[in-house]
Amino acid sequence: MSAQIYTYISRLRMQLGESVRIVRQLPGYAMDTGNARVDFLEFERLTRLGAEAQEAGELERADTHLRDALELWRGSALSNVAEFLADTELPRLEEARAAATENRIDVDLALGRHRQVVPELTALVAEFPVRERMRAQLMKALYRCGRQADALSAYHEGRRVLAEELGVDPGAELAAAYQAVLSCEPIPDTLTRPVSALVPPAMLPPDIPDFVGRETQLAELRRLLPPSEGRSWHARRFLLTGMAGSGKTALAVRAANECLEAFPDGQLYVNLSYPDGSPQDPRDVLVGLLRALGEPVGAAEPDLDELIRLYRTRTARRRLLIMLDNAVSELQLAPLLPGAPEPAVLITSRTALGPVGGLHTIVLDPLGGEEGLRMLCASVDPARITAEREAAREIVRHCAGLPLALRIVSTRLAGRPGASLGRLAGRLADPRIRLRELQARGLSVPRSLEVSLGRLDREERELLMLLSRLRPGVFSARSAARDLGLVPDVVERGLEALVDDGLLSVSDEPGVPVYRLHELVRLFAGTCCPAEESVA
Repeated sequence: MSAQIYTYISRLRMQLGESVRIVRQLPGYAMDTGNARVDFLEFERLTRLGAEAQEAGELERADTHLRDALELWRGSALSNVAEFLADTELPRLEEARAAATENRIDVDLALGRHRQVVPELTALVAEFPVRERMRAQLMKALYRCGRQADALSAYHEGRRVLAEELGVDPGAELAAAYQAVLSCEPIPDTLTRPVSALVPPAMLPPDIPDFVGRETQLAELRRLLPPSEGRSWHARRFLLTGMAGSGKTALAVRAANECLEAFPDGQLYVNLSYPDGSPQDPRDVLVGLLRALGEPVGAAEPDLDELIRLYRTRTARRRLLIMLDNAVSELQLAPLLPGAPEPAVLITSRTALGPVGGLHTIVLDPLGGEEGLRMLCASVDPARITAEREAAREIVRHCAGLPLALRIVSTRLAGRPGASLGRLAGRLADPRIRLRELQARGLSVPRSLEVSLGRLDREERELLMLLSRLRPGVFSARSAARDLGLVPDVVERGLEALVDDGLLSVSDEPGVPVYRLHELVRLFAGTCCPAEESVA
């Protein structure tokens, strides 16, 4: 499979020429189109210009930009692609199109074109029955045409649909439009924008006060997470990936806390995995997120598609930071991504997720020796480190750069001020008991690795057990197959699967990928994956 992908990439490079670059970027490849124009990027640029003109009160200019943006569409997006790609990307594209249409109708209403937009809005509300902003726009247009009864009928129909499909009552925007019509008062233009009188949600987990390391990745997130000129119109989605215990959540929480001012509408957080590693149902996650946003979702089991539409409506045009921790797969993740560009999404996952539109991936490798020593010094009295410097370095080396392991030994040493660093280093030096020593106060390296191994199928577990018997160091698929006496193509497929599962690291040497098994994964695989006859 990997060889076939390399062949396809090589052909693409030949077809596109030197003006377009394709480079390896986990979990796949990235294309730099240079000066070429991409229709959806042009759509997003015009939509951004239209929103800026609308905010500045330049309605005619906003109308021109938004109409130009929508005219780029020709039927449905991605009509000739594979089903998997359509399922992954289409919701984001359709949401962007619907939001641009709503903005353009806002401008039409502000320019007094309420009679012209009634037929269009009637069709749009029939197509998107739970988009409350469109229904509020229809009510406004009907009311301004002197059709008060029809406006009230549109509200009651929307209330019925929301109750039956989602088990919720109309939100503040639709309810305010209804009250205005009922009392024969004008509906101001501001009612067509999202309204939230609630306190912004603040759901981030506590930050680690003595967080150290990952300066490069932290600086990158600080630069890219907040909206900025030239990027505010583009979806900001970031994936932190790495093996179990690599500090993904800690880095994400630190980056989020350092960017709080950029997200005045709040921060959402959800752990997408149960303690045993099994995934949460996206439907349950969406209900929790909607309730955090002030949407009173009922107890009846709602339809997933309708929940997604409501979630994307509630997050549109709001400067939110959404942290999705411990994502299991792209299928679980896709319904939880907002459609509008204003919210930023920070995702952590042990696995290299499949194609997710606009995803910027940051891979967390093990810490270096000096960085690991700094992490140890952050929790343990520096005088103790100075007094037993070599023992401290040995402890860091046996932790193999894994932040979870370093935090565990730091916790143990900090809780025992009189304990000898040399004694702990001696116990960690014994590979037979090292993993047993890396457990303290609810933190456990073996338990964390067990979750990762629990997601493997039988063949992957067997291959991992065999790899644990190889000499430490890097190896290619061909050399591993030779040493293990297996078929190279089968080994290569298995190695790539283990990379995707966060249990192997890979780097591209000239023409040949090489792999490395983390030392603690090697120890755990050797003790927890017994040999089976089928392996031989």
